[in-house]
Amino acid sequence: MVSPRFKAILTSFFMSLSMSCIMSLVVTLYNLGLPDGLLFIWLNAWGFGFMVAFPVVLVISPLIRRLVAWMVG
Repeated sequence: MVSPRFKAILTSFFMSLSMSCIMSLVVTLYNLGLPDGLLFIWLNAWGFGFMVAFPVVLVISPLIRRLVAWMVG
């Protein structure tokens, strides 16, 4: 098991992993349709997307939490 102090990092990791997976597939299909080699194209897009998404989520999450806390009072 992982220490509870890593909860925010693990949440950010899995959120960015799942969102980059879904969005890279959707955008790849939107732009290319169903080309030969879709799996390879999508996995490359996903890898790149995740490398961007994870650090962005780590940086943005605290700001978003503060914004939401401010909005709900």
